[in-house]
Formats: sequence, structure tokens, C-alpha cells
Amino acid sequence: MADGIQNEAAPQLTSGYRAALQFGWSSCLPMMLQTEAGECGLACLAMVASYHGHDVDLAGLRRRFSTSLKGATLARVMAMAGQLGFACRPLKLDLADLDQLRTPCLLHWDLNHFVVLKRADRRRIVIHDPARGIRKLGWREVSEHFTGVALELTPGADFAPVHERQAVSLRALTGKVRGLIPALGQILLLALALEVFALAAPFYMQWVLDQVMVSADHDLLTLLGLGFMGIAVFSALITAARSWAVTWLGATLNVQWASNLFGHLMRLPLDWFEKRHVGDVVSRFGSIQTIQQTLTTQFIGSLLDGLMSLVTLVVMGFYSLWLTALVAALFLAYGLIRWAFFSPLRRANEEQIVCGARQQSELLESIRGAMPIKLANKQDERLSRYANATVSTVNRTIGIQRLGIAFTLSNQLMFGLGRVGMIWIAATLALKNAFSAGMLIAFIAYADQFTSRAAALIDKAVDFRMLKLHAERVADIALTAPEKRLDAAWNGPTPEASVELRHVSFRYAGGEPWILRNCNLKIEAGESMALIGPSGCGKSTLAKIVLGLLEPNEGEVLFGGIDIRKLGLDTYRQWIGAVMQDDQLFAGSIAENISFFDPQATSARIEAAAQLAAVHEDIAAMPMGYQSLVGDMGSSLSGGQKQRVILARAVYRRPKLLVLDEATSHLDVERERLVNEAVQQLWVTRIVIAHRPETMASANKIIVLKAGQTELTARRTNVRNG
Repeated sequence: MADGIQNEAAPQLTSGYRAALQFGWSSCLPMMLQTEAGECGLACLAMVASYHGHDVDLAGLRRRFSTSLKGATLARVMAMAGQLGFACRPLKLDLADLDQLRTPCLLHWDLNHFVVLKRADRRRIVIHDPARGIRKLGWREVSEHFTGVALELTPGADFAPVHERQAVSLRALTGKVRGLIPALGQILLLALALEVFALAAPFYMQWVLDQVMVSADHDLLTLLGLGFMGIAVFSALITAARSWAVTWLGATLNVQWASNLFGHLMRLPLDWFEKRHVGDVVSRFGSIQTIQQTLTTQFIGSLLDGLMSLVTLVVMGFYSLWLTALVAALFLAYGLIRWAFFSPLRRANEEQIVCGARQQSELLESIRGAMPIKLANKQDERLSRYANATVSTVNRTIGIQRLGIAFTLSNQLMFGLGRVGMIWIAATLALKNAFSAGMLIAFIAYADQFTSRAAALIDKAVDFRMLKLHAERVADIALTAPEKRLDAAWNGPTPEASVELRHVSFRYAGGEPWILRNCNLKIEAGESMALIGPSGCGKSTLAKIVLGLLEPNEGEVLFGGIDIRKLGLDTYRQWIGAVMQDDQLFAGSIAENISFFDPQATSARIEAAAQLAAVHEDIAAMPMGYQSLVGDMGSSLSGGQKQRVILARAVYRRPKLLVLDEATSHLDVERERLVNEAVQQLWVTRIVIAHRPETMASANKIIVLKAGQTELTARRTNVRNG
């Protein structure tokens, strides 16, 4: 969302420009939900492009056109549409003229959002909202959101229909799974054994009615009873064994898949996290459990049972071809009904998941922001936001349940009437001596067995197709490329701790202004540099580039004269420590946070880092000392204590390069002086972002960041000798 609109003039809509001029494209307008918080414009372009035959998924467009959390202006959206081959026509129009637009087209919505107009008539309009799904709105509600600006897109001479969607496979989503093939083989053998017993069970009633009752043979009845009791016992034992095998497989898959996905998640670049709401990330990560449960909880058994039901159908054919044809027709009708309900059910599930993620984001944000909410007396407003998100989720859930009720009703009517007709026909055949009573009972048992298993097969096939919805959400994590050059192998000697930026330029997305432009600076090993400048000028961005958290669009960062991409980020980050503005502590003790849960940490090293950060006395005064818990993200500590513990964590690493972004902003002048003096005693190259004169005075160089470029304003010669 968060897309802006520029003030460039847009032509007025002419009254003669009617919907009758629309292109007669046969494609339907797809619904694509945005993944990143600021990519609604890109998602709208993807929908319109797909409608006209340029079928590229959102991930493909994202790789082609970079976006930022700030969204995109109308000019940026037009530029991206032009590169796709569209002729753009921006319009300013009144609400009453919406039905004259050439659809599908883009509407500017709520001053910070884009949606796609699908259809407008006298009663209502239909839009595809990349943040909320398909919406049907009355004109009064539209007037509250529409800003009066629209963008018509017409395929131009350069427009080329393509089909470029990234394939999503379970192997790509989950990674390698150990022990999968043997477990599946075991479940298959158990399922085959169960099928044999299931086929034999109906013969018991048939033989009792047709053989025992007619001849009054007690010995045969005893023999049949003992034989089928044995079958029942073995069937129960094998069912239990299969259930245990499926349970074990499910638990194994859950552990391995979740671990693989989380490992990949932790290797994604920083900007991936910054562009997404935390609730949406949690929701996407949770989709892996839905995939695992669907594939293991009775899925394999139902799949095998459904396939083996074909054998049951063949056995039924030996009883009566006409009755077998009736049962098969009921099965086909069930399949058609299930297929008819699939598309609306998938769309309803997708919207429900997105609304649920938004509800979760509202909850998490409110919990994290409890203090400012209370201070501003905004409890009621936050309640309203959460309640609205909850209502949206519940409405989608009700929609899913409504579809389920409609499907169940049609299913019960079809099978209920079909069963009555089947018994009627079978009984008629029995009255004509074409069927015996035992055959009637056995056939009905086989018919019930076939319909239940075949229907379960269709249900699982639909569930499997529905997994594509969750797979697409997980794919946003699993198929996103990790940080570039993370594991580059560096076998040379440890470089000296000098840092150099050569012609570095950076902006968060194409079409946005440059944050840094052609920056050049060099810090010798052991030097201390203070980076100053007005707020928002790009100091923290520059620090993230030095740390390898952001990759510059142009230029290079050198450590010891070697490009950090050649060193490999994993190797490079072993030599650096940092305290950033939004640094966090983690659940655990103070000692664990200082050592960052280092299993080989020693008390002496932890205490030395705390003393250097001037926080040792504060910790010693606590009842539990270094074993005191920090609370949720450091909630039990004051702002200054939290900042000094994070500083102790950075120095604990014994870095060669230390980057401090407002690291002492919460400290009083005296404690800041103590920290600066202690850090100066370390043989470490320092980059300090600060506004306080006391911190700037401790630096060898003072660099001013102005208009995206660096400028040396002061230099001192008190560089320490190693």
C-alpha cells in the first residue's frame, strides 16, 4: 500500500469515451494479492497485464521492477506500465464517470493506494483490491475512497503476450527431507494390506445370508465367524500401525520442513523483512504447517484408498453392470460439484488468510506499542482497528462456511437420492430372483465403500490443489534469493581493518531519489570516524551498506582493500560489531544477551564487555546479577541499560570494525564519556553516527553527509598505534 500520487496534470475524461470501445479480450481478470506492504501499484499492474495476456506472476515483476516500502507514485506506475508495453492514459474524472472507463484500469484509492476497476454499473462497482481481495461496493462507499484519478492501460505496439510464472514445487519449498522414501514405502504396504481386508469384509454377510441361513449350517457359521474375527483383528492392528507411521512421518516432516524454511528465512536480505508486516511473515511461515498436515494427516491413506476403490468398482461390476454404472455416475456428479465449488472456495480461503494476517499484525503492533497507545489514550482507536480486521476475517470465514454448507447440501441430496434409487433397483432385481439377499447386502456395502473412498480421493485432490495457495505464500520465503555472496570462500590472510567506499550510490527503488550518490570515503585501520548530518540524510543507510546489510546500486565497499563481496558476508561479519538504532535484545538472561547465546562464553569475557560498556555496576546491583532476565525484547531494562547491554554484546565479539549508530543517545553525559573513553582504548576501527559534541570530539575524522555525498570537515592525528 502506501502509494502516492503526483500532482502532474491528467487529461479530463471525455463524455464520448464509452465502455463500448473496450478491447474484447477473452481473458478473465485475475486476483493477485500484494506481498510487500508498498507494492499495490505493482500488483495492480500484474493483474491488468495478465488480463491482456502478459501473464507474469508478482514475484517476476518484483525482480524486474524494484519497489520500496514507501510505495510508488503514479508517474512510477506509468513508467513500469510503459516498460511492459502499455500505452498509459491518466485521467481526472468525477465519480459519475467511472462507468465510462476502459476496464480493467487502475483507480487511485484512499490517497495512498491503487486498486483495479473491473466493472462499474448503475448499482455498484467491482474492484480487485491487492490488499483485501475482490470487493463489490456501492456508489456511496466508493465516494469515500476514490480520489478522482484513474489510469487506463492499453496494450501498445511493444506489448507481447507471454507466460512466465515461476513454478512452485514442494521440494523447492521444503528442501531435502531425510527418511521420506522408506516411510512412504512402509505406509504403502500397510495400505495395501488394509485394502485386501476391506475387500473381503462384505463377503461375510453375503455368505451368512446365502449359505448359512439357507442350509442352517452351524459349523460353516462358526468357521466364517472365526475367520472374519481374525480379519477384523488384523485390520485393526494394521490400521493402528498405519496411523502411527503417518503420525511419525508428519512429525518428521514438520521438524525438517520448518527448520529448512526458518534457516532460509534467516538468510534473506534485510530489505525483505523491512517491506513486510510481521503478521504477514508469521502467517506465511505458518502455511508450511498447513502443507505438512494436509500431506500427512490421512492424505496418503486416502489417496491409496481412493486408487484401490477402482478394484471395488470392478468387483461391483460382477454383481450388476447397471447398478455399477449408477454408482459411477454418482461419483462423477460428485466430482463435477466439487470442481464447481473449487474456484470460489480458493478465492475465499485466500482472502481469509490475508485478512487473518492483517488481524495478527494489528494484534502484534498493539502489543509492541502498548506504552505509546496508553500515553496517547488511543486504546479505543486500536480496538476499532483490531475489531475491523477481526470482522473482515470472520466475514471471510463465514463465506467459506457458506460455501461448505451449500456443497454439503448438494452432496447429501445427490447421494441420498442416489442411494434410495440404488436400493430400489437392487431390491427389484432381488424380487425377480436376479439378485439374492446376500448379494444385495454385499453390493450396498461395496457401493458405500466405493463412494466414501472415491469421494475422499476427490476431496484430497482438491485439498492438494488448494495447497497451491499456501505454497505460493511459502514461496515468498522459500524462493526469495538469500543475501548475495553470503558464503564466498576467503582463504587469504585476515585483512587490516580499514574501510573504504568507492563511488557508492544507493536508492531503495528505481524512480526514487538517491539516498547516497557517488560517496567516497576511507578510514584507516584504528581510526575513528564521526558521521554527522541532518536527520534523514542517509547516515544509517550508509552504516548498513558498510555492514553489508544493504548492497549499493553502484560502487563497492572495501575492507582491508578487498571488496566485502569477495570476502563473503559471513566471513566479513565475523570481524565487525555494531549497535544500530533499532537493535533488539532477546528473551533470556543478560549474560546470554551479551554473549549472544555463545555456548562457549565465559563469565570473565562477559563481565569485561559489560565493564567496557559501563553497565557492569547496574547488572551487579540486580538481584540475579548477570542471570537477570531481560524480559520481552529488553522490557525489564531502562533505555540506557538496554543500549549499554547491546554495546557490550557488540564489544564481546572483539571486532576489528565497530559501527555505532546513536549508540549512546540514551546515556547521560558522564556515562557517555566513560563509554567513549573505554572504547577508545580498544584497537578497533570505529564509525560513529552521533549528534552530541562529546561523541564527535572523540573521532579522528568528522564526515558530513550532505545531499547524498560525504564531505570531510575535520581531521585529527591522534590515531592509535597498534
